[in-house]
Amino acid sequence: MSSSPALIPVEEFFTAPSRTRARISPDGTKIAYLAPWRDRLNVFVRASAGGWPETESADDPASWRATSEERRSIESFFWTADSRFLLFTQDRDGDENAHLHRVDLAHPDEPAVDLTPIDGARVLGTQFCADRPESVFVQLNARRADLGDLYELELDTGLLVLIAENPGDVTGWVRTPTGRILTFGLADDGTHLLSEWNAGTSTLITRFSGLDHPFAPLPFAPTPDGTGLWIGSPRGSDRTRLVKVDLAGGEQIGVDGHPVFDLDTPRPEADPRFPSSLILHPVTGELLGARYLGARQEIHALEPHFAAVLPKLAELSDGDLAHVSCDAEARRWVVDFTHDRDPGVTWYYDHATGTAERLFRPYPHLDPAHLAPVTPVTVTSRDGLDLPCHLTLPIGVEHRDLPTVVLLHGGPWYRDSWGYDPEVQLLANRGYAVLQVDFRGSTGYGKAHTQAAIGQFAGRMHDDVIDALDWAVEQGCTDRDRVAIYGCSYGGYAALVGAAFTPDRFAAAISYTGMSDLTDLVRSVVPFARRSVVNSYLRYIGDPDDPAQEADMLARSPISRVDAITAPVLLIHGANDVRVHRSNADRIAAALRARDAEVEYLLNDREGHWFVNPDSNIELYATLERFLARHLGARVPDEA
Repeated sequence: MSSSPALIPVEEFFTAPSRTRARISPDGTKIAYLAPWRDRLNVFVRASAGGWPETESADDPASWRATSEERRSIESFFWTADSRFLLFTQDRDGDENAHLHRVDLAHPDEPAVDLTPIDGARVLGTQFCADRPESVFVQLNARRADLGDLYELELDTGLLVLIAENPGDVTGWVRTPTGRILTFGLADDGTHLLSEWNAGTSTLITRFSGLDHPFAPLPFAPTPDGTGLWIGSPRGSDRTRLVKVDLAGGEQIGVDGHPVFDLDTPRPEADPRFPSSLILHPVTGELLGARYLGARQEIHALEPHFAAVLPKLAELSDGDLAHVSCDAEARRWVVDFTHDRDPGVTWYYDHATGTAERLFRPYPHLDPAHLAPVTPVTVTSRDGLDLPCHLTLPIGVEHRDLPTVVLLHGGPWYRDSWGYDPEVQLLANRGYAVLQVDFRGSTGYGKAHTQAAIGQFAGRMHDDVIDALDWAVEQGCTDRDRVAIYGCSYGGYAALVGAAFTPDRFAAAISYTGMSDLTDLVRSVVPFARRSVVNSYLRYIGDPDDPAQEADMLARSPISRVDAITAPVLLIHGANDVRVHRSNADRIAAALRARDAEVEYLLNDREGHWFVNPDSNIELYATLERFLARHLGARVPDEA
């Protein structure tokens, strides 16, 4: 007879990890990592040699806390080439106006310094160059909110020097290690333009299709010799492969590819859990490897030494290799892994000796044996499109007629993948089947799969969700009458579409920072990004300045069909969200309350588009689990 596993408290999934995101210094002597202090993740440093205790302790003489952030958790950081400084970006309460901060390890008692202390400005990008190790190059919209200029920031003094002023058509800057300045821009038709900038004069190098690249050619990195730019390109193919753009003539020269998989979708900007698809040497910028992602990850080694190291790293875990860092000699490595039932294990590996040491698990209290496996499956849509999906079924119960949560990712230019997700595991632990759908518009499955979403918001994109749900019902694992639809950002919009456009299919809907009005979404794009959405928002959703397109966008907006919503709705929003303004949730809540429909609204005054702080996430998921239990009938903690 089957029996449900013990309920794992929300706090155990969403409290701050004991340690996470470890990175070794270029000189190989130190490892920096994030750990909690006063319930916020801060940067800690310890010597790379010696054992690591199971938990962080203020009395541990081998480690010291490098930052003292009490208001908001730090999400990521990086070393400078000389191992003296640690840099991290930090916004205020989710407003996304990130400032660049410096920690000087030569003066450990001094507080972190804000290197870009300009109100209202945000760091749009940072880049190290091997020829200028004493500096970092920063893209910053300090002069005008809608334009990013290029600066050189001297790390020791904090001096910020303007290198190139944006004339109005530059969407991004790249500096090569030989001092050349490159720009990305956009033609009126959305074509991406790569040019060289020289004393205010711009010389075109090559063009990239805006249809093939909704935002920009991604990923990209300059070659160490300054002659090229590595980018992901689907030119002439459905699959994104790695090419080198020759800066002399603009030719795309093939570097590497996979016959079936795309070069892994670049997602670090949206979620630091995901590593870069290009594995680069931390000092020289040399290309070591490239990641490809299908049902599981494949890494291609593109440099002889890394080709020898990679199999040794792979032996450390049956998960997929995630974040990778090494010292300047590429001898000492610190790596972590993603796994469907484990939040990750971090290892130290010394290639010279062949020895490895497990450093820590971020959540040592979570037993993988008590978590649910994530299974990649493929469903065929009604018009014949393959829909990659991930199905997670609770352990210890019969997999028949389960209450089910359809969990939809954001973007939609994003994708789900095999790996650990705390909200998936929370839901499975409560007894829900979890169905994640990479509907058309998702990235990582070829450009045809992505481009099939053009003009299909609340159309075939939603049909894909219904088709996947029908499949789960036909498999017998899903109870048709106990299904909730839930997602964040685009996924929140998709949840509201499910409630408003197909109200008979869902017993509950949860929108986490989801948009309810597509015209408001497009009109509210932050100033510096407005020119950049021509190939994404305008192409896929529409232009609200065109009356006919505006009418179509409103017809595809849940706010226009709110009277059709019959299921209970939970709205979750950060008050400081600059991507989807809180008015998108306010208006849905007001409209539902006006007709006494059931709606619950959680508004967090100290968060933005994604909740960062542990207490915010604990409140969010405690609210979510109670809401689902009321309307789908699964377990709640007080019934354990």
